[in-house]
Amino acid sequence: MRKKRIGLLFGMEDTFPWALINAINARGGDEVEAGAVEISYVKDDGVFPYDLILDRISHEVPFYRTWLKCAAACGVKVVNNPIWWSADDKFFDNLVAKAAGVEVPKTVLLPHKQYPPNTEAKSFRNMRWVNWDEVFGYLGWPIFMKPAYGGGWKDVYKVHNPTEFFAAYDQTRDLAMMAQEAIEFESYYRCYVLGRKRVRIMEYDPKQPHHLRYVANFRYSSDLEQRMHRDAIALCEALGYDMNTVEFAVRRGVPYAIDFMNAAPDADLYSVGRENFDWMVDNMAEVLLEIVGEKGPLELTGNWPAIMNRDEMR
Repeated sequence: MRKKRIGLLFGMEDTFPWALINAINARGGDEVEAGAVEISYVKDDGVFPYDLILDRISHEVPFYRTWLKCAAACGVKVVNNPIWWSADDKFFDNLVAKAAGVEVPKTVLLPHKQYPPNTEAKSFRNMRWVNWDEVFGYLGWPIFMKPAYGGGWKDVYKVHNPTEFFAAYDQTRDLAMMAQEAIEFESYYRCYVLGRKRVRIMEYDPKQPHHLRYVANFRYSSDLEQRMHRDAIALCEALGYDMNTVEFAVRRGVPYAIDFMNAAPDADLYSVGRENFDWMVDNMAEVLLEIVGEKGPLELTGNWPAIMNRDEMR
């Protein structure tokens, strides 16, 4: 019987992929082997020489994304689901979070500041002027502005009044932007969530330079720990993510999910530190071995269609 093959698709990162490949091969024995994915041109014959692929880069390479979607359609287990990941966005995910019983900041989706490509004024005959006083009254100050599609803290602004808001909005080009209540937190945490059940809560301070963010010195109670653990799993079960980070800002003892659409989360040794890195490598290896060993297809959708109470949202 041939070994099952796990492929890692990655870009510039060096520490995590090779450590994960070694960890899988050390555990796989005669049944599973892991290695870096190899791709050239792609034929339309539906043949993909992998049983499972961990995707770390297709959000930046459209060629990879199409290849992965075809692989998933042909029966390859892909973590995370490239078809769903192409469809969801941060504003939609906020609605899913609320349905899952997770606290999130109040958020508003804003029209494009500039016309998207191939559109003009007549393309927006359905649009009406925004009542900005209503928006500001709903959110309060300060406000974070961030893209509904995006990550890595790109095009993110914190504004404190209408003048700063419109100055930032003027820089957002044709992006679909969200305006979000700023949670002035007492503590902040980033959680690895793997296989929709393994959680590692890490103290994290987004206000610090990148290399110091995991050196935070916050403390949390057992009740808060249990709440973050529950909420982190609930989010990933709802969204169908088997590899994710969930960030919580804690205000007056309540964790608010701030950023939880990180399907290729930072796992670099020199960024997250040795203890977090080793946990990530060991647990991700075990999760992928569990998934590749399961019979039947990988569940790709998450449970959001079941938990969204449409009657309550009308």
